[in-house]
Amino acid sequence: MRTTSTFMKSAAVLSAAGLALTACGDGDEAGTDAVEEHCSGDGDQGEVTIGVFSGWEEGIAVSELWNCVLTVEGYDVTLEEAEAGPVFSGLASGDYDLNLDVWQPVTHESYIEDYGDTLEDYGPWYDEAQLTIAVNEDAPIDSLEELADSADEFGDTIVGIESGAGLTGVTEDEVIPTYGLEDMEFNTSSTPAMLSELETATDNDENIVVTLWHPHWAYEAYPIKDLEDPEGTLGDAETISAFGREGFSDDNPDVAGWMEDFEMEPDLLYDLENDMFNEAEEDADYEEIVAEWIDENQDYVDGLTDGGGDGEDDEEEDDA
Repeated sequence: MRTTSTFMKSAAVLSAAGLALTACGDGDEAGTDAVEEHCSGDGDQGEVTIGVFSGWEEGIAVSELWNCVLTVEGYDVTLEEAEAGPVFSGLASGDYDLNLDVWQPVTHESYIEDYGDTLEDYGPWYDEAQLTIAVNEDAPIDSLEELADSADEFGDTIVGIESGAGLTGVTEDEVIPTYGLEDMEFNTSSTPAMLSELETATDNDENIVVTLWHPHWAYEAYPIKDLEDPEGTLGDAETISAFGREGFSDDNPDVAGWMEDFEMEPDLLYDLENDMFNEAEEDADYEEIVAEWIDENQDYVDGLTDGGGDGEDDEEEDDA
């Protein structure tokens, strides 16, 4: 079970829109040593600014990971949080250099249509992403087809995330009209607010409907299940890709190449997310958490910048 104190840590971090996500904080000696080894550099290779979608933990996790990796490689890295629209706009205008959390073909389709011609697509690093509508595990329904007739069991409410999120748009434009859910209230606020309501409902043994997605640590932290979507309104499994501003590959060919080679298996991603968002103490620093994770997964991390992408293939080649 995810604790309230852990949630408050996430909420505090995610509320700082537009500010750098990573900051050095006090930690134990092991954490400090890990940061010095795995997240320190001289910045002589230039500046890289990564736009991070508010509340999207997989994007936060891999952005923090690449913050450390690029810093060690000599780049001066800044992570800035914003909702999807401003991040895509910022990439198109050159205010941001990279974003590592672009879902295709459904979730961010409208943004790709608007800005894709002025962006660089480095290809998918993850191919098992999925938008979902989830309920508590012991809820009296198993399918979105049953939700309208059971709306009162859930307080006639669907709890959503940020208003500008692709998941929110799909829910409004596809899920709700397809399954006749117009009489239910669709509350949108933020991912931390949604998780807070999910935690409260879990603690009180109450039914709840939330918009969610895979990959997300909530599936390990709470007893929840996905509602079946027989009409396919939420789309099939999607990919998550890294995108850059126009001209970034010319300015930073090494980084662009690393983005093209980047791959991350689900178990590695879940492990990193769990360390950052579920197991961490309230005052834990993301940089220290990621640095210690890198220390435990050094072979994989070494592969991120040696041209091998997933790290495992390179180790096999070295042994050959």
